[in-house]
Amino acid sequence: MRADTKITRSTGRGTRRRAVPMIRTVPLPVLVSGTVLAMAGAIGLWQIAPGQITPTAGAGHGRGMSQVGAFDNARAGWTAEEILGHYYPGADLGQIGPTTIGVRLQAQDDATLDTFAAAGAQVAGRTIGPGDAAHLTPLPDGGASVVVTAGCDGEVLWQAATDDPFVYPVGAGAGRPADEHLTLCGGTAYRGALGVALEGESFRTVNQVDLDDYLAGVLPAEMQANWADQGAFEALRAQAIAARSYALAESRYAYAQTCDTTDCQAYPGTVKEDSRSTEAVAATTGTVLLRDGQILRSEYSAAPDGGRPADIQTFEVGPAPSELVESAPAPAPVVPATPAQPDLTIEALAGESVIDTEYRRIGGAGSSVGEPIGPEMLLPQRAGTYRLYTNGVIVATKTLGAQVVDFSTLLQLVPDAGDQLPATASGRPTLKMPEGNVPQAVAPGNPQGVQFPTDAEVRGEPVHGPVNPAAPGAHDGALNGPAAVPGAHNGVPHGPAAVPGVNDGE
Repeated sequence: MRADTKITRSTGRGTRRRAVPMIRTVPLPVLVSGTVLAMAGAIGLWQIAPGQITPTAGAGHGRGMSQVGAFDNARAGWTAEEILGHYYPGADLGQIGPTTIGVRLQAQDDATLDTFAAAGAQVAGRTIGPGDAAHLTPLPDGGASVVVTAGCDGEVLWQAATDDPFVYPVGAGAGRPADEHLTLCGGTAYRGALGVALEGESFRTVNQVDLDDYLAGVLPAEMQANWADQGAFEALRAQAIAARSYALAESRYAYAQTCDTTDCQAYPGTVKEDSRSTEAVAATTGTVLLRDGQILRSEYSAAPDGGRPADIQTFEVGPAPSELVESAPAPAPVVPATPAQPDLTIEALAGESVIDTEYRRIGGAGSSVGEPIGPEMLLPQRAGTYRLYTNGVIVATKTLGAQVVDFSTLLQLVPDAGDQLPATASGRPTLKMPEGNVPQAVAPGNPQGVQFPTDAEVRGEPVHGPVNPAAPGAHDGALNGPAAVPGAHNGVPHGPAAVPGVNDGE
């Protein structure tokens, strides 16, 4: 039976303290056999009879998998599936496709986002150069104010407001190389995109990241990667599945699903990534725990006595796998610019947009296009950008560079842009592109969006990664163990210090 506990909580900035009474229980023999049940769309894990489930006494909240017990069972020859079946009896294994997750970086609370990447980055529809830093402050309308500087503390290169409050790596997709990771000025690096949001009047920083890239940072912070060298690789596999399920079942904030501290799961970015734990993530990719077809919020702890099987009916659940929005497949790698277009690369790396470069080249305000009107805007399907001027438009894509077009051509590309046009545009387009270079709008309903006949590769090519899908709803934090224990998950220590041959921090 499940013992009643009284949970009290006082909240301070970045900390939570919970007092949980200790519960004495009779030790339960380790389950060494069980039944595998097949179910539609899932694999039934080992079952255990009702009444055999009791909470764990001692260090750790004791709910769900014991990491120490997983270590011992893995060394005894158990597979990850057998370990999970023991600790989450009645749960099923299901499969999901590629997806992303939003993570609140709590150490960044009430601070601006200041970030850079060694390979450069993308923000507000522009490319910034290697080492140049983007400084984002959230705005009440959901956008952000952007200031780009040379390095974290150098001169201001440009600034703008954007409705997309994220900084993106220069390459799309999961598993990007280290020089593309976004690094906080004076802090650590993260895979994926970094952005800002408001919670009331408080600033929040969010890491929007591929789920397995996220787990590559979580796993070695929650379980020691060197267990793989001690015959316990299956424990790492079990931890990967439990952590993946826990994260997907979370729905803490309107702007992010989960957080990066032991209030949720420890996630220090890339600083602790280890090839051994990353291999465990890859070996379980897409696998989650389910209860009645919904993803199980599979709590776990470092219970040192091996833990007990959980009553999974007391755990929360998240969405069904079919309800997840799969992230789009990573696009083909972008071919680097050739020396035939040196200005595009040089000017972009200097912090000037391709459109700014073309506008300066043709004479700026003294040219036939006249004065600029408003900021640069995205083309449909993020195929490029455009900017309005009093007498024409400059359109830019990565493969074609920047070209001047008339207002009629813009309306072909962006039918909703009519209310943006100046009075000079009424029936009197003044500029024409050279013959054969005018972009054509595709037929309505074509999912590829804008296409340019001179270069088919531009179809639908994104300027940068996806916007942050705000996670709906929010709920209070998970029940936690004593907060005073260092290195804890939900207030619980993680490394089984008493296990022979296990060295902390490896």
